[in-house]
Amino acid sequence: MNIAYPFALLLFIPLAALFLFAWRRPLPSLKIPFIRPFREAVGGKGKLSFRYRIPLLLYTIGAALLIIALARPRKGLEDIKQRSEGIDIIAVIDLSGSMQAVDVPESIVSESQLRSGLKSGSIKNRLEVAKNEIIRFISKRPNDRIGLIGFAQLPYNISPLTLDHGWLDGMLTPLRPGIIGDATGIAGPLASAVHRLKSSEAKRKIIILFTDGSNNVETRITPLQAAKLAEKYKIAIYTVGIGSKRAYVLQNSFFGEQIIPIEGEFDDNLLKEIAKTSGGRYYKAADSEGLRKAMNEIDKLEKTSFEQPRIIDYREFAPDIMTAAALAILLAFFLDGTLLMRVP
Repeated sequence: MNIAYPFALLLFIPLAALFLFAWRRPLPSLKIPFIRPFREAVGGKGKLSFRYRIPLLLYTIGAALLIIALARPRKGLEDIKQRSEGIDIIAVIDLSGSMQAVDVPESIVSESQLRSGLKSGSIKNRLEVAKNEIIRFISKRPNDRIGLIGFAQLPYNISPLTLDHGWLDGMLTPLRPGIIGDATGIAGPLASAVHRLKSSEAKRKIIILFTDGSNNVETRITPLQAAKLAEKYKIAIYTVGIGSKRAYVLQNSFFGEQIIPIEGEFDDNLLKEIAKTSGGRYYKAADSEGLRKAMNEIDKLEKTSFEQPRIIDYREFAPDIMTAAALAILLAFFLDGTLLMRVP
């Protein structure tokens, strides 16, 4: 609570003087009410009854409230608003069939443990792990515009750059391995992401590539050429290689659901070169824990810069006080002119 114009309170000095003068001023001893019996008009020993002082008190209270309202008492409500310079981010996600593989942690040492983990949901396929970590990453970047591109043989534009992160979550949820093919073409989606970001006015622009395979699709542009294009437009590419040697897929057969080990890993050297060329970094995520660590590090490296100006809004009490003052003065005027009217 504070007062905008404290000097207005000095008006209480003349108000107090006027009140004392009016209170001590001699008045006729005989007062005849408008509708009261004559005998009630005399307060005893020729002195004025106190009830005839009520209008004076009400007038004084009303004037005092007006002075307080003039001083403008108010309560500050602090409202901190962020003015941010967000980062533009495009997540490029491998949707090829191999993303249905599960990477088994070292703590799992038997098939029964693996089946139990798959049944409980504690062990998920590569795409589900990536989706969960991307959603978690998005939730920590409220000031950043984020877009999504999926790919297999060809790129698939899932979402443009947007601040509507709830929309992004909804677009990620239905994605499944193999929905747009089984091949892995890295150059196309990278070039598409660069094309989206090159005209962005954001001070920082990045691409995060998630893949578990080697580039096996021939296109007019190579992955390294796409990385050089990104470097030209000052777009950093973070590459995340997903997968390990303890990888398995589930296959239905005549004997039921079989857990089959698979071979083949992503091209470490290619992902490292893409990151190095564009000014980004390379991460290897052998399992869900490794992917989480990679995303946490990217989140720390790419912080949104913003300032928090101190903006204060005030709740003004003057209107309520003026209403009370008006009621006091009106009541005094009513009493002075009717029930407590004095007749000389």
